[in-house]
Amino acid sequence: MTPDAHGIAVLVLTILALFLFTRDRIPLESSSLAILILLVAGFELIPYVKDGERVLAPVDFFAGFGNEALVAICALMMVGKALETTGALQPLANVVGRAWSTRPVLALVTTLVAGAILSAFMNNTPIVVLLMPILVGASLRSKFPVSEVMLPMGLATIVGGMSTTIGTSTNLLVVGIAQDLGEHQFTMFEWVLPVAIVGGVALVFLWLVAPRLLPDRTPPMADTTPRVFSAQLHVKDGGFAAGKTLSEVLAKADGLRIEKIQRSESLQLAKLPSVTLQPGDRLFVKDSPENLKHYEQLLGATLFNISDIEHPVDEQTPLKAEGQQLAEVVVTRGSPLHLRSLAAARFSSSYGLMPLALHRARAPSSQVTGDLNMIRLRAGDVLLVQGSGEAIANLKDSGSMLVLDGTTDLPHTHNAKRALAIMGFVVLAAALGIMPISVSAVVGLGLMIVTGCLSWRDATNALSIPVVMIIVAALALGKALMGTGMADYIAVSFVGAASGLPTPMILSSFLLLMTLMTNIVSNNAAAAIGTPIAISIAAQLGVSPEPFILAVLFGANMSFATPYGYQTNLLILSAGGYKFTDFLRVGIPLTIIMWIGFSLVLPALYEL
Repeated sequence: MTPDAHGIAVLVLTILALFLFTRDRIPLESSSLAILILLVAGFELIPYVKDGERVLAPVDFFAGFGNEALVAICALMMVGKALETTGALQPLANVVGRAWSTRPVLALVTTLVAGAILSAFMNNTPIVVLLMPILVGASLRSKFPVSEVMLPMGLATIVGGMSTTIGTSTNLLVVGIAQDLGEHQFTMFEWVLPVAIVGGVALVFLWLVAPRLLPDRTPPMADTTPRVFSAQLHVKDGGFAAGKTLSEVLAKADGLRIEKIQRSESLQLAKLPSVTLQPGDRLFVKDSPENLKHYEQLLGATLFNISDIEHPVDEQTPLKAEGQQLAEVVVTRGSPLHLRSLAAARFSSSYGLMPLALHRARAPSSQVTGDLNMIRLRAGDVLLVQGSGEAIANLKDSGSMLVLDGTTDLPHTHNAKRALAIMGFVVLAAALGIMPISVSAVVGLGLMIVTGCLSWRDATNALSIPVVMIIVAALALGKALMGTGMADYIAVSFVGAASGLPTPMILSSFLLLMTLMTNIVSNNAAAAIGTPIAISIAAQLGVSPEPFILAVLFGANMSFATPYGYQTNLLILSAGGYKFTDFLRVGIPLTIIMWIGFSLVLPALYEL
């Protein structure tokens, strides 16, 4: 079998796509759109004709936008958001939180099992968002390193997500593509047995071994010393500020932030550039201790605490910040800060919190320089903020952002039980075969909105454009691989290279190939490209395609070894203070365990 020019072009385009998907500087949605454009334009300019008939018309590549699996994925994203914003899982969170206070060893296994089970029925991102503050709070109370448990928890949710059709978007995608290619429709729990067997071993590893492999890491914003202080600068006779206009003072003390100017108890001056300062004027300011002492010297003023005007600030009387707390806010996809700057989101005025610092995992250094308010934030960024306990509590109660402040309070509304019931309907309707998951998810979404469990704003924020675009592009590539015969050619080449090997070893090799691919590119891309190849390999071997389809599904989900293999890994990387090597320490052994496990279990269950 020799591939034609179109098949070779599609293969080259697939390799290009895999390369683009690994480039951090190129947004996934941009790469996906570029691949889609190249496919459509190529098949439009050079039509693909077979036996005198044109096949693979350019419009065929748009079918991914209406793919049943994609519809189900989008609907479930939004339904899962409702569970997050209503605090529907708060009772479970309370149980886990109490367990950490009494029996940490038992609590770890409880957290791992709970995370895995929940992830079988909803996207694991809200599960990780739910459990991260609990683990941070437990760490602060029990004095154990949070780095020993945060990563195992995140990986456990990925393991659990493999077990059902709705556990991850990858599962839905593989099932949808297989059905489009003529394979039977998989039921929700069709492969729960192999995952239970292999996943059980994986959870034991994450419980007993993984914490011992992880060094004690300090989270990026572990310093809890208040960084910003409210104070007063008293203008002195003979100092620089006396007799100067406000504009002259601000030019001298570059960066000085004056909140108000008090001349007497009853007189407050407008902050006009032309106003002239007099001895005795009080400038109410807010900044770090170092900057405030610097401004004191520059202006020839005297620095006092905001609440103590009798004793100037010195070594015996240091600055104080009464009632101020620090919190770490992790930027997640769908939050008001995602892909926006603090200035654009009006963060300080809206929430009453002052941003202090930003940690970005992919930055050359832990700190990002420049004007903090103007930096465009992205998923995984950790923002250090300071404010009153009430302001931090309000931010957390809003349910719109992941706040790591050491507490275990979670957003809770009167709609929580209603949201949980609707989610139960979605799962049961699909599990019992009453309706397809795509239908039950869309119906569930409608119920969430009608009953007030989910606002349209939260629903749209829950949608991930990069996920949608990469799925559509990957589906288009998969269709092109199948339509041009390139998938069959790759399958023949793979089987030929493995000639002489028993079928179970060929299956194991293909599973390993998918595992390696998913840790390099997006798991959805690996799944969409790998599924048609898997079906072709099974056809070449003359065996059931089901174990090879499951090899794609399991392999594409094993995003353990790199922090960029799955979106929750990126959240954990930042919030836990991990390094890239920490994922390798735990992820590689876990990958080997699950690869060997599935290599043994799948052939046994499917009699290969």
